[in-house]
Amino acid sequence: MTTAFYTPPSSIRGDRVLLPDDEARHASTVLRKQAGDSIVVVDGEGGWHRVQIDHVSRSQVVGTRMETRREVGEMNVSLTVGLGLLKSRNRFETFLEKGVELGAAHLIPLTSDRTEKETLRRERTHNLLVAALKQCGRSRLPTVPSPQPVADVAAETDADLRLICHRPADAAGTLLQALRRAAAPASITVLVGPEGGFTDGEVAAATEEGFVPVSLGPRRLRAETAGITAAATVATWAAGR
Repeated sequence: MTTAFYTPPSSIRGDRVLLPDDEARHASTVLRKQAGDSIVVVDGEGGWHRVQIDHVSRSQVVGTRMETRREVGEMNVSLTVGLGLLKSRNRFETFLEKGVELGAAHLIPLTSDRTEKETLRRERTHNLLVAALKQCGRSRLPTVPSPQPVADVAAETDADLRLICHRPADAAGTLLQALRRAAAPASITVLVGPEGGFTDGEVAAATEEGFVPVSLGPRRLRAETAGITAAATVATWAAGR
């Protein structure tokens, strides 16, 4: 697969494309790109660009856009996955990375009765998302807002299909069964709890907002595994529509 580079839309003016400093250094010193070479640049807002390099220095790469495509690598449904913040930032970051790879449009850090941390390292999170975006062949960078209470997210979502992961005994079937019953939703929101899951009260409040409790199967999953499983299930289902 061709290595992609990331540049924000503000660095694309007409057909002139300027790589950010860190991307330019990677292109020039690591990959040894030269004037005349062709590279792929994604802008994080659905733009995929074939660019011919015009100028290369250690800290600057400038090129001309030769071809543009839209929504390369994106799903045919808008997926939002909310996951309760975890004790281990590394485990939560694993969820973010895999959420990007699996095609989620929005990844929401949730606070709930059982979460302990309420912060993310914003710069590190952004860098992680960009790296995953380039690696997996997508063109749109998922949004990751500041941590939000699960009750607020449940109340404010306007997704066509709203699902909350809970214990199998209290669920209305599995996530996959809920997807198969759905009438071609254009947008889906799935909420997954932190360690220990959501409380019964949180699930009840989400149900009042139109969320359907679903199960991810009979086994007890780590929270980040549950979030990844939810995203993978929707991605596989969407690819087969």
